[in-house]
Amino acid sequence: MPILARFYGIVIRMYFLGSEHNPPHIHAIYGDDTAAFDIRTGNLLDGELPQRAAAMVREWMGLHRDALVEMWQTQEFRKLDPLD
Repeated sequence: MPILARFYGIVIRMYFLGSEHNPPHIHAIYGDDTAAFDIRTGNLLDGELPQRAAAMVREWMGLHRDALVEMWQTQEFRKLDPLD
């Protein structure tokens, strides 16, 4: 699973497999915690993160939503800027 960004100890990944399931989502890893977030809504789909880490993931997704949707559709990986 390629890494799209790293910031504040959070790693953001997205599967790039034709068999990946909808809705479009990213996976966030923070320490031992993992979670999947819907790209379009920011809703938590699976897993859990501490509240502060989840808020940072949602903020980052808001900044990169168009690029994330495009990557999901094209399956063309590229790194995105971290959250400052």
